[in-house]
Amino acid sequence: MATETVILDCARLHSSGLAAIDRIARSRLEARRCGCELALRNPSRELLELICFLGLDRCLGVEVKRQPEQREQPGRVEEKGELADPPTFEVQHLQRPG
Repeated sequence: MATETVILDCARLHSSGLAAIDRIARSRLEARRCGCELALRNPSRELLELICFLGLDRCLGVEVKRQPEQREQPGRVEEKGELADPPTFEVQHLQRPG
């Protein structure tokens, strides 16, 4: 069964806060009740980040493409040879318990 898609233009939303999230969630619910899917058009980056932060990305059918993390190059280990044995300490000056 093919479902129709209702497109919600997020550029027309006045804010990217919780009120916008509420409006999107209610629109999604109403669309599903009518047998349709809801698609977001022109959502702002802030709106997408807030949806993901709240954990509603799956519920609202939002997929955010994240930038890969910048990682530092791992430090290199320089091998110049074997380590010398640690110095042994003189233990003759210690007295035996007894």
